Amino acid sequence: MRGAIRPPALFCEDLMRRSLLIASLPALLVAQAPLPAPKPGVDPAYMDRAVKPCAAFYDFANGAYAKTPIPAAFAAYGVNQEIDERNDAILHRLLDEAALMKAQAGTPEQRIGDFYASGMDEAAIAKAGLKPLAPIFKEIAGIKDGASMANAFAWLTRHGIGAPFSFYVGQDDKDATAEIASLGQTRFGLPEREYYFRQDAKSRELREAYLVHVAKMFELSGQSKEVAAASARTVLDLETALAGASRKLVDLRDPEANYHKVDRADLSVTAPGFDWERYFAGIGLPASEKTLVLRQPDYLAAFAALSREIPASQWRTLLTWRALGSLSSYLPKAFEDESFAFYGTTMSGRKEQLPRWRRVKAVVDGDLGFDLGKLYVAKAFSPAAKAEVQKMVDFHKAAMRQIIQEATWMSEATKQKAMKKLDTLVSKVGYPDKWRDYSALSITRDSYAGNELASRVFDFNYMMAKLGKPVDRAEWGMTPPTNNAYYNPTMNEIVLPAGILQPPFFDEKADEAANYGALASTIGHELTHAFDDEGSQYDASGNLKAWWTPEDRKAFEERAAGVIKQYDAFEAVPGVHLNGKQTLGENIADIGGLKVAYLAFQMATKGKTLPTVDGLTPDQRFFVAFAQGWRTNQREKQLRNQAYSDVHSPVRFRVIGPVEDLPTFYQAFGCPVPAGIPQVW
Repeated sequence: MRGAIRPPALFCEDLMRRSLLIASLPALLVAQAPLPAPKPGVDPAYMDRAVKPCAAFYDFANGAYAKTPIPAAFAAYGVNQEIDERNDAILHRLLDEAALMKAQAGTPEQRIGDFYASGMDEAAIAKAGLKPLAPIFKEIAGIKDGASMANAFAWLTRHGIGAPFSFYVGQDDKDATAEIASLGQTRFGLPEREYYFRQDAKSRELREAYLVHVAKMFELSGQSKEVAAASARTVLDLETALAGASRKLVDLRDPEANYHKVDRADLSVTAPGFDWERYFAGIGLPASEKTLVLRQPDYLAAFAALSREIPASQWRTLLTWRALGSLSSYLPKAFEDESFAFYGTTMSGRKEQLPRWRRVKAVVDGDLGFDLGKLYVAKAFSPAAKAEVQKMVDFHKAAMRQIIQEATWMSEATKQKAMKKLDTLVSKVGYPDKWRDYSALSITRDSYAGNELASRVFDFNYMMAKLGKPVDRAEWGMTPPTNNAYYNPTMNEIVLPAGILQPPFFDEKADEAANYGALASTIGHELTHAFDDEGSQYDASGNLKAWWTPEDRKAFEERAAGVIKQYDAFEAVPGVHLNGKQTLGENIADIGGLKVAYLAFQMATKGKTLPTVDGLTPDQRFFVAFAQGWRTNQREKQLRNQAYSDVHSPVRFRVIGPVEDLPTFYQAFGCPVPAGIPQVW
């Protein structure tokens, strides 16, 4: 998403078994094909020079690329998918090699090879059917009353299925040195709260399609058509009731409003009716943990009331659906196909699934990503590349320092604290210094779903083990092969995995204009998150704390109001406008990130004579690299879904919005600077 804040046996069978395994890995020969060639940061072939750059810059930079068809397996296709395909080709080779080698038990190669092999063994998955889910169904079937409900919810939480509320352990927003348990609302089968309540024709049609999908999943699990239809209605009704108590995306973006630290003993007063202590005992929350953070107390109160009012049979139905939906990718083909038909096709417009090896690769990366990452960085990210990116980060920080110093609307007192935050901000580039240890996780070739459930239990135990210990500031929240990046406000850090530091975003052989322009939406963006409407509420130590003067905060909000208005006017598809408040933080990071990156580029090339290439000056190449770093063709269904359920704007507006607000862009292309453009940073 390039901009998220935060915010998871020795091969010794006999020759016949080995031959069967090789037959189950038909992608092996494909993996040995040449890797896709890296793309350049600036490609004139993508441009439409008939378009005036200051009138429609996205089309000027990417107009010819707009003719590229979207492959059937994608809801959108562009630069990120090109990078993913090259990364995945590298990972494909590594996975096939690991699956075929006789790796020693407990090594990274054994774990990733066996997990991958289990996912590619479709015959074994089909034969197992729903057997791997039998323990889950047994727990759900045991829900009879309040006590058994709390026990079952705890078991499901530990096994990664989840309860009708969220539980996690993370840094305390107001004491970033400590880990604390948090409770809050969760998400259900539809992407976001408002999907349950919008009354336009397309939203009503989508809910009907969701009913059909849930019913089909119940049918596949063995229910009759009539019973499955009734079960689906129960699911939708109960999810709608819970969604009604949930907060909207805009409201979830306010960290202060979503932080309520309470005594553990008081939870039964805030949300009476559910046996919280029984649940806590079931998940192993130590009695020594005397306080909790409630993210959305109103939701928890509503859930607790519903837990008393709704019959146990309906909770069993909802949780059965959650189990089927959560694990559909690890079940026989009919389940995975049905899940794709709704979430892939109905929701996003995709016409076919990605190859199986890519789907299994994503699972292995998600569950064993630091094992896989060790192998990936050895192939795809050199120490020299890491050093060069770190140097770029340093120039971006110097640029941010200058921008803060020149901010006429900010007082000197706030500037000094902003400088302290900038000075203490940590950049993690490429891969971690300390790799995550998976030695306690047992992975075999016997069961794909079994491996997934074991990984979920391992992850839960890993999370719970943080309680009572110092915060691990070396920890990474993304795996090294990930094509993404993030800013974490409680750590005050930007994290740039090796998977995103690939051509055309970054190339050791490319010129500064290409690299700084293409990475404006990554380095500059993430750095600006530290000073956007949300990140700026956290101080240099990572604590949620008011450190701006009231006058400065007011001035910032007045400037941000212009950005809200600007993005409210954009239409994702005809009749569907963006929500400027919902996307505000990401829009500020896009706008500020481009400004920071351009100044960093100027600093990095000071005193150098840079050539004009393909008729583009160095400054123009910088901006074209930025725009081409977002080149993407999107299906209408995905655009509609993104406008409703994402805090990021669609890609076209991640180019148009920032350049509209940057005087140096107009100057680079010899256009007059419009009056009254929004200026946040």
